[in-house]
Amino acid sequence: MMQPLVLVADDEKSIRSFLKVSLETQGYKCIEADCGTNTLMLTTSCNPDILILDLGLPDIDGVDVIKQLRKVSQIPILIVSARGHDREKVEALDAGADDYLTKPFSVSELLARIRVILRRQSILGSSEIQQESTFKIGDLTVDANKRRVWLATEEIHLTPNEYKVLALLIKHQGKVLTHKFIIESIWGSMIADDTQSLRVCMGNLRRKLKEDPAQPRYIITEIGVGYRLADD
Repeated sequence: MMQPLVLVADDEKSIRSFLKVSLETQGYKCIEADCGTNTLMLTTSCNPDILILDLGLPDIDGVDVIKQLRKVSQIPILIVSARGHDREKVEALDAGADDYLTKPFSVSELLARIRVILRRQSILGSSEIQQESTFKIGDLTVDANKRRVWLATEEIHLTPNEYKVLALLIKHQGKVLTHKFIIESIWGSMIADDTQSLRVCMGNLRRKLKEDPAQPRYIITEIGVGYRLADD
């Protein structure tokens, strides 16, 4: 099996070195970038499997790096940054990042996030799985062709918007979807009433899926940011 190639972009050499050692001991290959310009160049020339990106680069803001990359590449982007405010997380995710870790973080969590992202990319790249019409996680089963949903053996009846939200979460399983992204995908605009519509829709969907608010099995809330569908 080919070793996944990871591009680590951070202006602090100590952090780059730490991440490089941590990743290489787990079987990854690593290359490094110390600024936004080098990040863009190495992404194009080396075609890494995933980019670990710090937002505080010295020459180009990390969010602008994401925006430039998304014009030409769908490389998975995992943000690792000291910027922990919800607004900054939302901005990076809306720009096209796949996930976000706030410094300081544990190596085990970083490795888990990388595995999830690469696994999702592998699934999306498989035409056989892309053509699969049935999705299953835990007791939840969704038949995309018939637009029918079951929880164990019980069929769940969803409204059109509830089904659209669930289908959107399934399409991006494991990825944090911001409130804005979901609203624009389902309702087509971003106004206050739609924010309330999303809350109501998500509450009804969770109730029908018999979610425990304290320990949700399927739909995970990223407070102040959005939602994601749990991985298996």
